[in-house]
Amino acid sequence: MSTTPDTTAAETASAGQHQILPHVVAAIGNTPLIRLDRLNRGCRTPLIGKLESTNPGGSVKDRIGIRMIEEAERRGWLKPGGTIVEPTSGNTGVGLAMAAAVRGFRCVFVMPDKVSTEKRALLRAYGAEVVTTPTNVARDAAESYYSVADRLTREIPGAFQPNQYFNPMNPRTHYEATGPEIWHGTGGQVTHFVAGVGTGGTISGISRYLKQQNGNVQVIGADPEGSIYTTPTPHPYMVEGVGEDFWPGTFDRSLVDAFVSVSDRDAFATARRMTREEGILLGDSGGLAVAAALQVARRLDDPQAMVVVLLPDSGRSYLSRLYNDEWMRENGFLPRINTATRAAELLARTQRQRSQPGDSAQPTVVVRADATVAHALALLQERGISHLPVIGSGNGSAGDADNPITVDAIVGSVQERALLDRIVRAPATLHATVASVMDAPFPLVDAAAEVEHIFPLLANAGASAVLVQRVGALLGILTRADLLDFVSHIRRDP
Repeated sequence: MSTTPDTTAAETASAGQHQILPHVVAAIGNTPLIRLDRLNRGCRTPLIGKLESTNPGGSVKDRIGIRMIEEAERRGWLKPGGTIVEPTSGNTGVGLAMAAAVRGFRCVFVMPDKVSTEKRALLRAYGAEVVTTPTNVARDAAESYYSVADRLTREIPGAFQPNQYFNPMNPRTHYEATGPEIWHGTGGQVTHFVAGVGTGGTISGISRYLKQQNGNVQVIGADPEGSIYTTPTPHPYMVEGVGEDFWPGTFDRSLVDAFVSVSDRDAFATARRMTREEGILLGDSGGLAVAAALQVARRLDDPQAMVVVLLPDSGRSYLSRLYNDEWMRENGFLPRINTATRAAELLARTQRQRSQPGDSAQPTVVVRADATVAHALALLQERGISHLPVIGSGNGSAGDADNPITVDAIVGSVQERALLDRIVRAPATLHATVASVMDAPFPLVDAAAEVEHIFPLLANAGASAVLVQRVGALLGILTRADLLDFVSHIRRDP
């Protein structure tokens, strides 16, 4: 059976329920459309996912792999016994490797080192050779994965580089297959289409087809923060397979009506939500696309609209990154303390521990700048505390619910150990004013802030406590000791 675009999985399926396909590439395409009602709860706009992980190689890139190889064979660029060389973040490599296995070609793939270990192992499983290069280098640098692929193409006899970034078969494949699948699968009801933009071939081909069917269809590109498509000065980002630092020839910017920029954090979080709430194990570029699609759907909030988002691949190639909690914590995408406890909650817990049974709530202890050091030291020892905020001389010495201390009144801080050190060196310090010995004010955190965000403030040796405030009113103080006690209880909990 031919594997040209005239023979699609949809057509072979229509020939009979028990159709036996001649080889794996004949199973490419005709991927399902899935309602994402759980993730999109509360929004009246239907959100539909195009599930490309059901392709035999696991991603949307299966579609272009065989088409680029067939075109190269037809034109004589790739001859029997030849070698396919391609720079790829993984999925295009799988599509090419799968097709190459059927056609009998050798493969060499060049990948940036940020790509997951699973993707490298997967390509090697198909018999491909994998070369890794640094991620954070310019496109035209000799060690970039584009440059290395070009060099290998020149050096290896009989080598051919499909070059998905400039190969017209890339967008053409999606114009001839993926776009029609979306249009017919939705009964022509699609009003908005969202996809991540990497080479631009997927979104360009699909957009061209959909807009030919209905010129009012809006196409939105999802782009990682740091990519050239939405960032004036590109910078590195961690989402794989989307965004660029140059404009590929396969991308037709005129076919995209708008872009939505998405952070690494939101892309990763959305992918994990998809897995847990929809049962769809999604990769990080899919998380990026869905995060953008959710914004579009909620902005519309229109039951007559329909947003379709392309889900490019499975999360199975990201288990060591996106679905590895430790990797997520190390890179700042999950809190190191696995809790949603807020600063106000921890403060209340700490205050309960400090008080005696039956005690009424006590105001935060502060000291005025014009008080003596002896008075400040007495306050510290009398209350059994180690830190004092200092307020201006024109303010009272304590606040309560009716007359709270405002954070604007705080001018400095003192700590028991620092005061004692000064007094040991110079006993006359006891009679000096607090203003003459105080340090800078303690950092401020909002009552609603997660405890995780307090730790960086205390990492600096000069900050041993933070002040908790709500709408400008001082609620209390949290010290390093309070945070350490909190962590020790978290670690002991089963």
